Amino acid sequence: MAQKGPHGQGGTCRWWPMTPFGEYSAHFAKLIHMCKPYYRIGLPNWYIYISLPTTISFPFTHLKYTHTMTTVPSAKFPNLRPAEPQGSDLLAAERARASFNPYDLSVFMYGEEWIGRFNRILEILENDPAMDKSKRYYSGRDDRFSHALWSARRMVELQREHKWNATDISIADFLLDESGPVCNHSDYHHILSLMNFDAHTFQSLSGTSQFSLHKNMFMPTIMSQGTDEQKAKFLAPAQKYQIIGCYAQTELGHGSNVQGLETTATYIPETDEFDLHSPTLTSSKWWIGGLGKAANHAIVMARLISNGKDYGPHPFVVQIRSLVNHRPLRGVTVGDIGPKFGFNTVDNGFVMFDHLHIPRFNMLARFASIKPNTGEYASPPNAKLSYSTMVFVRANIVMGVRFALARAATVAIRYSAVRQQFVDAANPKKHGSRVVETPVLDYTMQQYRVFPVMAQAYACYFTGKEMFRLYNDNQKQMGAGDFSLLADLHATSSGLKSLTTTMAVSAIEDCRRACGGHGYSLFSGLASFYQDYLPNATWEGDNYILTQQTARYLLKTFRNLVAGKSVLQNPTVSYLTTYLQNPTATCPATTPTDFLNPELQLSAFAHRAAHLVAQTVDQLDRQGRTWNSMLVEVNRVSRAHCQLVLVQNFLAALQSDSDLRTPERAPLKNVLTTQAQLYALHTMETELAEFLTCGYLSPAQTQMLKSQTLDLLAAVRPDAVALVDAFGLPDYYLNSALGRQDGKVYEAMTHMAEQEPLNHSDVVAGYEECIRPLVWAGKKIEGATVEVVKERQAKLVFLESTHYARPSLFVLCICMRPEKQVHLHLDL
Repeated sequence: MAQKGPHGQGGTCRWWPMTPFGEYSAHFAKLIHMCKPYYRIGLPNWYIYISLPTTISFPFTHLKYTHTMTTVPSAKFPNLRPAEPQGSDLLAAERARASFNPYDLSVFMYGEEWIGRFNRILEILENDPAMDKSKRYYSGRDDRFSHALWSARRMVELQREHKWNATDISIADFLLDESGPVCNHSDYHHILSLMNFDAHTFQSLSGTSQFSLHKNMFMPTIMSQGTDEQKAKFLAPAQKYQIIGCYAQTELGHGSNVQGLETTATYIPETDEFDLHSPTLTSSKWWIGGLGKAANHAIVMARLISNGKDYGPHPFVVQIRSLVNHRPLRGVTVGDIGPKFGFNTVDNGFVMFDHLHIPRFNMLARFASIKPNTGEYASPPNAKLSYSTMVFVRANIVMGVRFALARAATVAIRYSAVRQQFVDAANPKKHGSRVVETPVLDYTMQQYRVFPVMAQAYACYFTGKEMFRLYNDNQKQMGAGDFSLLADLHATSSGLKSLTTTMAVSAIEDCRRACGGHGYSLFSGLASFYQDYLPNATWEGDNYILTQQTARYLLKTFRNLVAGKSVLQNPTVSYLTTYLQNPTATCPATTPTDFLNPELQLSAFAHRAAHLVAQTVDQLDRQGRTWNSMLVEVNRVSRAHCQLVLVQNFLAALQSDSDLRTPERAPLKNVLTTQAQLYALHTMETELAEFLTCGYLSPAQTQMLKSQTLDLLAAVRPDAVALVDAFGLPDYYLNSALGRQDGKVYEAMTHMAEQEPLNHSDVVAGYEECIRPLVWAGKKIEGATVEVVKERQAKLVFLESTHYARPSLFVLCICMRPEKQVHLHLDL
């Protein structure tokens, strides 16, 4: 029996629309015809049909329960807001208490002209649908790769439409922040070592986004190593994107060891061609950005063999795919290497060559060449030129690290200022007359976790700036034939790349964890950022291998000083000499505030670094340790030296920068001085074991150091939000619910959760096949309540006979009047 039930009885059942049954419409009509009206409401078109059909065959299993939810819950709950105080009010209060104007600090770092250009390009990208970032966190690899292709095309169109110059393009790539097709940096250190660009040229080509490998490595290689004829043939179409290239160096079996590459290019005098071949499985080019699906050309690093002699890796321009249908050429096996930890919008690929013949013309021949017919090899110029370019690349990386650190710190500090947890009984916070929870940023442990990251960002800014100055000085001297600055600069830049990128990788993860549970969400903007930044610790030279270059130079310099040989004076020689004059020097601090003295900080870092150098030389030379057995100590030597360099450059800039000497800039100098002190003292505390074992600090002084570090955290606290604001990273770039500039963290988290595709239906796909059989199998229903809720279309409810111990009843409801509700009780 079916009878009208009481209002609100039972659960809510949402119904299928009648209209979209397609091929099942005939079955549906037949079912209606066989059923009889059992209960009719006093309104036209409202019926409940109940019947026991015995002759109809109806494909019930093809019908699925579906429902599309409203994607804006705020429409359901328009009056709901986060608990007071609001995040926007909290951040406004943070900014009001700052001791300086963050915009003034932005102008100091970037300049007003650059900021204006940055904002103009930001507005263009924010308003372009192709550059929309809102769906990134929900898309699978196929969708993101496809979107990245469209973004890449649109970026080229915007470049032409707005007549962007190289700086504009770099800004746009930075803001878009998506490493798309034809993008990878794993071979930066080798390719850029072969270039002789000035700083302006490299900045013009820099970027981390769409087609950046084509722009940053394929075209620059041709520009720097190609002859005029080769530039005319390859560079002109590349600039118009008529050919799209990548850079293929890394192999399955070799990465850091470039000299171990196995791909061969054997010169054939009879045809004036090279035979390009992959002789082993490990010779397969691997990790090549853009190669997997997008690029049609590649610069391939292969071992040049002529007249039976192996001349080592050289660059060759190789067509990979047809320009007509994009299919691989004969003799080329190419594809994508598959999913990765991050960078999954990049089609990192592999390629193998089966005796592919290419013209001799395709070997880039500005510096090295093969003579036709004879195969005679012409050698390249002074190899020292390549070190200069590597210095520039690594200085650029150090400057880039500041943005990675600043991004992580911005999200963590803003969120920590908005997030409130627990009431501090000793210092309760009030909102009006009501006691509220304490901002997480007020807890000392949180400050200890996130404030040093911000200080590291500023330290990298000043060191990157100094590295560029030294690079330019070195370029001028090399132009005059003087290479005296190069060795120290190259060694230091190698170690700095290792130290700063390792520092950034750790900082991003530390800041993510400092955001608590919400930090684990992709909406934090830190999880995916960590995934994509992580390769920086490997490409451009593995971070642990690079430190050996730094240490070798330091050990050699120390040995020369001990032997009394003449050495060029520079900051490295200066601190090593000071140590040799007084190897048992100790720290003069007697109070915690003594550690704020810049000279004391410099002396501490210098003594520790020099002691590690001296100790390593002793173990190698006197004790007979092998180099391999000393690699851990070698890494420590490089790390200590580069931490000293960061402190030196930070403190020196505060003393010498003329822009900080004016009275109106005094607030900036004060706040930056606090950042320099925090970087130095926190680093000392982190490396405390080495400062103790070198004999410079006493156990009592370590307690003073720790006490002063905590005092610095308290000093930074009022300026924390303003300090990250000064980096000027917009919401579009951060793409973070937690790091929003307006502080509306919880509103953003809710809104972004609404966009999750799984939330587009109340019942998940697969419910009928996987969940319902488990829940209802073998059950005998004594009664059920069905509620017809307010709807705008007719719906169908069905019960499958296999779910019940007795023949089932079919219930059909045709609802054409959405303003009414019907409540039925079915006793089956």
